[in-house]
Amino acid sequence: MPENWQLGLNQQRMALRAKFLGKIRLFMQARDIMEVDTPSLSRYGNPDPNINSISATLNMRGETQTFYLHTSPEFAMKRLLALGSGPIYQITKVFRDDEIGRLHQPEFSMLEWYRPGFSHHDLMDELTELSMILGLPESERNSYESVFLKYLDINPHDASISTLQTLAIRLGLHELSDDRSILLEFLFSHSVSPHLGKNRPLLLYDYPACQAALSRISHGSPPLAERFELFIDGIELANGFHKLSDPIEQRRRFDKENQIRKERGLPQVIIDEDFLQALHAGLPDCSGVAIGLDRLLLVLCSARYIDDVMTFPMTQA
Repeated sequence: MPENWQLGLNQQRMALRAKFLGKIRLFMQARDIMEVDTPSLSRYGNPDPNINSISATLNMRGETQTFYLHTSPEFAMKRLLALGSGPIYQITKVFRDDEIGRLHQPEFSMLEWYRPGFSHHDLMDELTELSMILGLPESERNSYESVFLKYLDINPHDASISTLQTLAIRLGLHELSDDRSILLEFLFSHSVSPHLGKNRPLLLYDYPACQAALSRISHGSPPLAERFELFIDGIELANGFHKLSDPIEQRRRFDKENQIRKERGLPQVIIDEDFLQALHAGLPDCSGVAIGLDRLLLVLCSARYIDDVMTFPMTQA
């Protein structure tokens, strides 16, 4: 009988993972950032057309209802912020369907934290402090525009759609799009991100407004998303934002995401009205960041596959 109960994660990496999580908690405790716990199941999925929620059918007092495993604790944590929690963090499991590969698992560990009164640049400073405590060298910083100019010789903020299309076709895009965000994301993933963070961690900021996601948009010219990402060896490890707090604009973005889902033949997602009500009540000015802990461990261990740093990857669960 095969011994399938055995796991691939060795004792040394199990101990490293435990110390790694302990250092994160000590870091947060020293800064009076409170650890919180939010539900893994929600009545609402994630409307982001690039993320697929995993559903679960529950019997609730004789009535069958559909819930969703959270893809991030963000909406629930923002409800806590609106209640006056102050700075908070969470280490949790999150779930995303149709994601498995060298750097992806349907279930993975995420660190997410929020800092009222912080700009996204303030949070980049704090993220750099944490990453150095965990054993990474100090991060450097660069703008989205500068890396596009360096690796593709175009300005992503003012290049015409036809210019972006021509370049994308040359690089292998098969289905032509006139959506600026889709074109930029294709160019970025194929010809820019693989170069980022090769010598030391790179914090990339000043994304185009069309890729604002859940961030505020600056009032400059051009308007920019107040957002950043952390890259090491071409791997995206963290995604941070100066958080959008306008409920009307947030609803508009949700509706737009659902429209994109419809155009792609994806199911519509019911909008999280509880979250929008929290925004109406008043989300404090804050910045937040989510970090893929398994990917970060992969980098620290010089591993190649995310399975190598997870206690129970999906192939062994």
